[in-house]
Order: sequence, then C-alpha cells, then structure tokens
Amino acid sequence: MSDKSIERRNPGELANYENTRYAPDEPGPIGRFLAPVGGFGVTLRNVFSPYVSEQYPFEKHPTAPRFHGRHQLNRYPDGLEKCIGCELCAWACPADAIYVEAGTNSPEAQYSPGERYGRVYQINYLRCIGCGLCIEACPTRALTMTNYYEISGPTREEMIFEKDTLLAPLEDEMLAAPHPMVEGTSDVDYYNGDVLGATQAQVDWVRDRRPDDPSLETVKIRSEAQ
Repeated sequence: MSDKSIERRNPGELANYENTRYAPDEPGPIGRFLAPVGGFGVTLRNVFSPYVSEQYPFEKHPTAPRFHGRHQLNRYPDGLEKCIGCELCAWACPADAIYVEAGTNSPEAQYSPGERYGRVYQINYLRCIGCGLCIEACPTRALTMTNYYEISGPTREEMIFEKDTLLAPLEDEMLAAPHPMVEGTSDVDYYNGDVLGATQAQVDWVRDRRPDDPSLETVKIRSEAQ
C-alpha cells in the first residue's frame, strides 16, 4: 500500500466551487437599472406586430354552410310546425340532451299536419355535443342546425332552450299556428311540398278566433297554395 498522502477537501468547499463555477456574472449598474424593462421585452415586441388572431366579437369569421350550430324547429310555408312529436331525435341523442312531449292536434288547435305535434320541446346545451344525429333521425326535417354559435347564459336554467326559442321565425307567407290545414290537403301533401303558403280561409279562421294575432298584419296570402 502506497504511503503517498491523499489530499482531501472539505465537502463545503467543493459545493462552493461548483456554485461559483456556473454562476452568472453579476450585472452592472446599467444592467440592474434596465432589468425591470427587460421583462417586458416580449410584450413590447408584440405590441407593434400585426394581429394574427380573430378580433372577436368585433370581427366574426363566417362559418361553413354545414356548420353545426344552434338547432331550429322549422315550419311549413303556411306556418304549421313540422315537428310531429315522434321523439326520434330524443332517442337518437347520445348525450340525452333532448326532451320531447307530444300533444294531439284538434280542429281548434291544429299545430302541425297529421295527428300529433311537439307540445314540449327542450334542448339542454350543457349536454349537447353537436353531433347532428338528431337531425338525421328526424323524419319530417323539422329539426335542423343553424350557423348560430353564440350559445351562452348566466345560469344553467337558461342553457335549456325551450320550443318558443327554437322555433323558426315566421316568414311573410306564414300564419302563426294553431290554424287548420290548407283545405283539401293531407299531411302527405305537406311533406311533398305541395303547400306553398297560407290561404284566405286560414287567415279568416285565425282572424275570427285571434283578431289580435300579430301574424295577421304580416301574412301575404298565396292563392296558388293548394
């Protein structure tokens, strides 16, 4: 065994050596003065760069024609509702976001062609995933998706959209339901697109029972609506 003495160092000295070896140089007076400004270098550099993000809501990017936005319950050209309360959309929804209750049409309360209509229709947008399976399941094309995507509300209750909110607005040749079907037609004629608008007989029926109905002032009668 060699009798050569082995030099030993204090562990504290080794730690101090490593710390000083890789330590950055201390900034001078000017560096210490400009240090707070240096932290804003990235911010100041991007202030004068061109914008790359969309300036929503001041500039809204147009959506694709088949964009899956808010749902809409459609009407026939004379104003009757297309929904027949079959509940197929509710059964097809994988998120259980749709609730439907059907009602029975009567001569004094005809909301849609045929026997039934959607008396209660709700969509919970806290659950909706926008998959569009409900649209594919609808047999009368009563339910479609619009390009409207600004869906928000301050409470959870306001995110449950009711039928009145989902119904499509009345157009010029439409009369607010309920009212009878076009005389001499059946639900098949409505489905085939043979009804083109409200008739004088429908307008007279609504005027006799609801003289204050706002749609009476805007409806345009089409004599060829058969």
